[in-house]
Amino acid sequence: MRIGSDRRGDEFEINVVPLIDVLLTLFMFFALTSTFVQHARMQVTLPNASSEQAEGERPALIITVDKDGRYFVGSDPVPGTNIDVLKQSVARVAGDDFSRTVMIRADAASTHQSVVTAMDALGQLGFTHLSMATTPTAAGNGR
Repeated sequence: MRIGSDRRGDEFEINVVPLIDVLLTLFMFFALTSTFVQHARMQVTLPNASSEQAEGERPALIITVDKDGRYFVGSDPVPGTNIDVLKQSVARVAGDDFSRTVMIRADAASTHQSVVTAMDALGQLGFTHLSMATTPTAAGNGR
């Protein structure tokens, strides 16, 4: 009679295929969702308003003015604060479509002159449909 065990120990095997599937799915999820963050590098605090945007409009051209007076056309920074450089940047992005709506996203702490300069540049190019981006006020605070 043998008291010891000659049985070979159970061989354990780790199947990594499901782990790879889960990791690839997570990687795709994070890669896709991170590309949809449009204005993460531009920190702008918008003023408050109670109006809502109309539905069914074409996508607006977005001009951003940060609190230091720097301009962004879409998400591209404009080199300098000169009106001619701003006009060139807007004309390059807009092309020949001057009937397009332009939304100005100005920081609440930006100077009035910076916003007026952006509006002046757009007016000189021939844009007539301008709007200011705001954040909605709380429902209880409306007057």
